[in-house]
Amino acid sequence: MEGAAKSSASGSCVIGRGWLWPENHLSCNIGVNPSVVVLESDLMNQQGDTQSVDADVLVIGGGPAGSTVAALLAKKGWRVMLFDKDQHPRFHIGESLLPQNVPLLDRLGVLEQVEACSMVKYGIEFVSPFHGKKVQYEFAKAWGRRFPHAFQVRRSSFDHILLQNASKSGTQVYESCQVKSVELHSGMFPEVITEDVDGRQHHWTAKYIVDATGRDTFLASKFGAKKPNQRNKSAAIFAHFSGAQRLPGKAEGHITIVWFAEGWFWFIPLADGITSVGAVCSPEFLKTRKTDLTSFFYSIIAMSPEISSRLQDATMVGKVSATGNYSYTSSMASGSNYLMVGDATGFIDPVFSTGVYLAMRGGFSAAETIDTCLRHPERSKAAMRRYEASIRHAMGAFTWFIYRIRQPAMRNLFMSPRNTLRMEEAVLFLLAGGVSGGWQVSLRLYLFRAIYYATKFSHFLRGVHKTSASPG
Repeated sequence: MEGAAKSSASGSCVIGRGWLWPENHLSCNIGVNPSVVVLESDLMNQQGDTQSVDADVLVIGGGPAGSTVAALLAKKGWRVMLFDKDQHPRFHIGESLLPQNVPLLDRLGVLEQVEACSMVKYGIEFVSPFHGKKVQYEFAKAWGRRFPHAFQVRRSSFDHILLQNASKSGTQVYESCQVKSVELHSGMFPEVITEDVDGRQHHWTAKYIVDATGRDTFLASKFGAKKPNQRNKSAAIFAHFSGAQRLPGKAEGHITIVWFAEGWFWFIPLADGITSVGAVCSPEFLKTRKTDLTSFFYSIIAMSPEISSRLQDATMVGKVSATGNYSYTSSMASGSNYLMVGDATGFIDPVFSTGVYLAMRGGFSAAETIDTCLRHPERSKAAMRRYEASIRHAMGAFTWFIYRIRQPAMRNLFMSPRNTLRMEEAVLFLLAGGVSGGWQVSLRLYLFRAIYYATKFSHFLRGVHKTSASPG
């Protein structure tokens, strides 16, 4: 059937709630148990060839990045389809948001929903056994003081809210439906094959593909563009606990970063009384495990008096999970009829809770880019270049700090807060998600870097002095 979504067998994927497209763009035949979803799409002409399409934009992945870009494009009137391999709500790690997430949630129209099920996060606590003290920073003291708080969220609930919002905005959402292949032919629209839970395959065409598959990195893996980050080899082991000891008062929702001999811990309190606790260390250290995963995690917790104390009366809820070397990047993020967004473009480290923020920020940028490409094809190449530059800039704003967070010189600076020349305000602005703060913020961040290198050099000189002074 020309102009229709084609199925290789009867049956269909789980269908979301979003048939809000204009009647002149499609009709939908859905029975009680639909075997085929029929889309009578408009015929488009691309490089002289007439080809039917099932959607303007097909999004792969229903996490924060995919749901954001889908909702925004659907609201602009484009026909959007979203496929997610999971059925929501589903578990996902990465529960801590940044203050700059708040205005994005507001623009999506979901701020009140997220706030109702979240723990308010006013700041960050750093705990260093190497310094024997704890330090707290509040976002309200960041440069500009515009966004004084963020949220700690259950990702199952948070991601579900965003996905439902995409559906309500007009996106056709397919859950429990996995994309098996994407074919990108020169002079033709992309072709996608999906598979539902019953193993039935379906064929689709779209003008643009958005890869929002997170760590699965569907397109980057297909193109061989995914590369491990050699500067930040990290692995993580984590679990949820009930009854963990939290900070008192307003600081209850702070994320706590605790350094220990093999890396650092996160301690993230959630609104329902559960606390997410994880240890980030080298992949080589995780490979030393000789016991079951739970026992190994408890042995790592025992290496930190601070975390051990906070969990002494706590009970583990669910199972322990671990992930291998998760730090990677993609050498490409866009093409003539596709782009990647969120973790599909790369992931560095969770230490500053940047994952969800970069995913949503990228979703806004991706939606603007595709909207430009669809409305003004002659501007497509320039729009894609701007998109790549935008996401590289956002990720790069954090990488310098992330690469050095385990260095003694960086620990010294974070554990000895001083707002000299307002440098502390500038750093807090960045840690709140402020990747573009203007020249005044940038200048102070460069000054902070200079102080870091001076501190590191002084450590080197002390080491040389101790070596030369030792007997023999």
